[in-house]
Amino acid sequence: MRRQQLDIQLKTPDQIDRMRAAGLVVADALAKMRAAVAPGVSTAELDAIAEATIRDAGAVPSFKGYHGYPATICSSVNEQVVHAIPTSRQVLREGDIVSIDCGAVLDGWHGDAAFTAPVGEARPELLRMAAVAEDALWAGIAAATRGAATGRGRLTDISYAVERAIRAGGRYGIVEGYGGHGIGTEMHQDPHVLNYGRPGKGPRLVAGMALAIEPMITLGSPRTEELSDGWTVVTRDRSMAVHVEHSIALLPDGVWVLTEPDGGRARLGDLVTARQPAGAPR
Repeated sequence: MRRQQLDIQLKTPDQIDRMRAAGLVVADALAKMRAAVAPGVSTAELDAIAEATIRDAGAVPSFKGYHGYPATICSSVNEQVVHAIPTSRQVLREGDIVSIDCGAVLDGWHGDAAFTAPVGEARPELLRMAAVAEDALWAGIAAATRGAATGRGRLTDISYAVERAIRAGGRYGIVEGYGGHGIGTEMHQDPHVLNYGRPGKGPRLVAGMALAIEPMITLGSPRTEELSDGWTVVTRDRSMAVHVEHSIALLPDGVWVLTEPDGGRARLGDLVTARQPAGAPR
């Protein structure tokens, strides 16, 4: 069997600066939506906040029109894992959890990120699951950074780090098939980044790579199914699910978390590049 040849786009520092600008637009939209999440708010209202924020910044929503997708965000509630379409009929209720995924393209370069938030007071096990996913996300980012720095890292080192962090956090289903991806002049590029697997496989992690890392976990089975709308992915057993994501860029002296306002410094410390990205706080 012939292995598929991956087409991995390596970016220059200037191009990564431009991706950072797109990432900050996404970060701003996500922050505004996070602040708006509350009982009684519809997912369509959250979508409107995101679109206005992105367009006011001179950017364009990446998701809207992508293979016919009709909205600016994916707003996945409770058992919905990813790709749920926001509507005025879906109104958030006390105790729900909502995962919001958002992308923007600015001057031809993409940013993509997601968070999961409780709606009002959610059950402790749901808050714990969201925290485990967040920890796994940062474990994957750290693994990518160290792998590129040593010159010995491989793509599945990220997958392994994400899985190990999830397994350490408790008994969760790791969603099968879905995962992260390369990002740059297109929202989805090679390589695909699974959230589980053995380390030491796949292409080398090198400076110039830009990746979106996105753990998706459930309280039950990892198996999913797509609903009749052709987009919404739900857990097959209807257990609750969470989804988090950041876009990152690897450089010779560290990483930039392109969709985190501080570049990732609070979580990663000295792993973050000393070179200031465009628009970074000073």
